[in-house]
Amino acid sequence: MKNEVAKLAYWAGVVGAGGAGFPTHVKLDAVVEVVLVNGAECEPLLSVDYHLMVNFPAQLAAMLEKVRTALQAEKALFAVKEKNKEAVLALHRATASYPNIEVVELGDFYPAGDEFDLVYEALGKRVPPGGIPLAIKAVVLNVETLWNLAQGEVEGPVTDKWVTVAGAVGRPGTYRIPLGVPVKELLALAGGPAIADYRVLSGGPLMGELVEDLDQPVTKTTKGIVVLPAASPVINVRSMPLAHILRQARAACCQCRECTELCPRHHLGHHLEPHKVILLVSYPGYEAQTASQAYLCSECGVCDLYACPMGLSPRRVNQALKKELREKGIPNHYKDIQREIHPWREYRRVPVSRLVKRLGLANYQQKPPLREETIVPARVTLPLKQHAGVAAVPVVQQGQQVARGELVADVPAGSLGARIHASIAGEVAMVTPESITIVAEKGKGVADNG
Repeated sequence: MKNEVAKLAYWAGVVGAGGAGFPTHVKLDAVVEVVLVNGAECEPLLSVDYHLMVNFPAQLAAMLEKVRTALQAEKALFAVKEKNKEAVLALHRATASYPNIEVVELGDFYPAGDEFDLVYEALGKRVPPGGIPLAIKAVVLNVETLWNLAQGEVEGPVTDKWVTVAGAVGRPGTYRIPLGVPVKELLALAGGPAIADYRVLSGGPLMGELVEDLDQPVTKTTKGIVVLPAASPVINVRSMPLAHILRQARAACCQCRECTELCPRHHLGHHLEPHKVILLVSYPGYEAQTASQAYLCSECGVCDLYACPMGLSPRRVNQALKKELREKGIPNHYKDIQREIHPWREYRRVPVSRLVKRLGLANYQQKPPLREETIVPARVTLPLKQHAGVAAVPVVQQGQQVARGELVADVPAGSLGARIHASIAGEVAMVTPESITIVAEKGKGVADNG
């Protein structure tokens, strides 16, 4: 690794905290022209990045300047929505003494935090379809990722996660908790579900995944836990069997093009036309090259949760196609092929306020407060793959005593991955190929409810 911030990220086990989980030390091992911090937080109901920008602007600005210098970038930017006045003001004040750091204000559209959309809005440049920001000499970091780097210098490796618990819960809020805590304990901390018939999402309401097992642990990429009524349209899209979705597509798609006309990637000139993908899979023997446009889908959910008048899910179809194409070894034939920006892009963007009403989310607190309560768990389970790449390899054994922050799993030599550290002090109770379980030291493990 060429620079100190990349070494810090590797040592501390920092990964993309926005959800992708790409090992940050790899991303920072570069020379670029600009470093962009993604503070858009485009998913409704989530507020992790907002609270970090409001409460820790000085730490974020100082670390961003170190990252900018290490990557030899000419400038660095915080990109944050204009509506988040407190965050905008805090960042302007914190960056006043850094002439090479700017604050860029964004409109309140979905998905403003999508990396491709964000880069275009903040920099006026386009990341090639299927590519990464490095192609235009840029690096994009999530706010919490930057915070983890700053904490790495002060507190040590990544052992905690900021998570927003939102929706139909007693005390919605953003909490800082140890990694490996079960989702059910986090829900209990937030007052528990406020309705009887509910489902739980990990992530935001649009791009989150259904939590089928509430013993599932919080990981480095868990941004939100959202509780919604089981009958919510958000839940229906995810829970519907794929076979049913495909049957619906064959029977009900009227080829109105609304999914394509409102697709954010289509707006940016990507060769993605969801209405054609629906038509393609409606008949046997689809043409692989045309089908490979599914790789360009970001799975943002605009097509199925906002655009389609028939209640179809081009997103789920694209998900299935991508899986099938990868299994068959079929590449993305549209990688790097870029068309002109759609001339009506500015008029077809999706306002978050309208999206929230359409999805029945308006009754939930849109910016849950920062809570001081936390959990001191009796045990944690740390998955060995909380990141992109290969699973970390355990370096501890059953029965071994570990301190909080101690390395418990390392990156295999020459592989893409991230280190895992103990989130509590205690005894290693179990080591499997998938995870490490740690039981807290005797006398600990009582929830702190403030």
